Amino acid sequence: MAANKPGKTEILATFFDDGAYTPLFAEGAVSAAYGSASGQTVYAVFQNGEPVGVQDIEKTIRVLELAAEIGCPAVTFYNSTGAKLEAGLELLNANSRLTAQIARISGVVPQVAVVVGTCAGTSAVQAAAADVCVMAKDAELFLNAPFNASDKVKDAGSADFAARAGVAAIVAEDALHAAKQAAQVVALLPANNLSLPVLFESAAPKGTLNPAAYKAADAAAAVADEGSLVELYAGYGSHVFAALGTVNGNAVGILATEKDSLCHTCVAKAARFVRLCDAYSLPIVTVVNTTGFVKSESDDQAGGIRQAARMAGVYAEATAPKVAILTGEAVGPVYTVFAASADWRIAVEGCTVAPLAPEAAVSVLYKDEIYASDNVVNATRAKAAAYAKEVCGAAAAVAAGAADAVSAPADVRAQTAQALDMLATKRVARLAKKHGNITL
Repeated sequence: MAANKPGKTEILATFFDDGAYTPLFAEGAVSAAYGSASGQTVYAVFQNGEPVGVQDIEKTIRVLELAAEIGCPAVTFYNSTGAKLEAGLELLNANSRLTAQIARISGVVPQVAVVVGTCAGTSAVQAAAADVCVMAKDAELFLNAPFNASDKVKDAGSADFAARAGVAAIVAEDALHAAKQAAQVVALLPANNLSLPVLFESAAPKGTLNPAAYKAADAAAAVADEGSLVELYAGYGSHVFAALGTVNGNAVGILATEKDSLCHTCVAKAARFVRLCDAYSLPIVTVVNTTGFVKSESDDQAGGIRQAARMAGVYAEATAPKVAILTGEAVGPVYTVFAASADWRIAVEGCTVAPLAPEAAVSVLYKDEIYASDNVVNATRAKAAAYAKEVCGAAAAVAAGAADAVSAPADVRAQTAQALDMLATKRVARLAKKHGNITL
């Protein structure tokens, strides 16, 4: 690692509370430690920039085994120039065991990858398999060296490129900030799939939900405790906001749609986030307000319908407590995908919940009356406004069973907190099966 970059001692001192940790195993290209990060007991693996050999990989496997046995998160700091080629085919065997171990404990204890240097080839696959991948801005992650690619893409291999590809969940300014971000993430995630989330100190947000000036990030901030949100995948699927945070001190995952239409990457991001939260039984709060799925045949061909089906399946399958906040538009497939399977659905005054957009519905229901009017456009608008208020509003949604409670915008946080308290002891018995076959 270059002299002007922080080394292992500085990075681990930043990651662990008070810079205190206990080293494990002998020093080498890979070392390990355990200690407390943001109050959470954590095992850490650290690559120091040298080529990695079979013994180094075996150290990593042992640390992951310990983390699963003890029931606490495992954090791997990636920085290696590659493999020790003199190890030959034993490297393949060792990496196969490591990849299998990463998959084996996935969903048992949180795994966080922190890329602070070069992460290439098989290591890139392993880092991308973590629950959350954090990258320093000057780090590199790639399967094949960008200069060997048959086509050239700007910034290939960079942290920003990995963020746009949906691999890097967080991009930090440097290695030390990456270590701090990783510590925040492991604090918000439960220690393992059987433990309860940690309770945090909380402060009410400064603002309340404002449907008239709706922004996804602002909507999430209006529900969460002040300053608690840690956004994930900001560089991917820009019309969906996803963040870990707290509500009244309880860790949750908050998902909020932008009003703009949703493309396949936005929906893929949402499904990935819901799956992360559900693996560790983190309650999921979904704020729904969007004009719908993007009207694009090329997006459908790129996976739009498949990703919508995936999201609907992931959300329905999730056994973690689920609260949906319907504010603005939640029409047709959007409602089905993002809200239908919620345990508690809060309809905000002024929202539109309907199987079909009001304008389209009245054009069918009142076709003759509209076309008999002097001004078809004005007549359609008038009918749609009346239809939205009488048939698709918050009270109508509750009456029809499409929502469970009506809320004023200012009361949304309080009602969400109450719903989370009510659902805190939720238990669901799944049907016996090997696994589902949701489209991926």
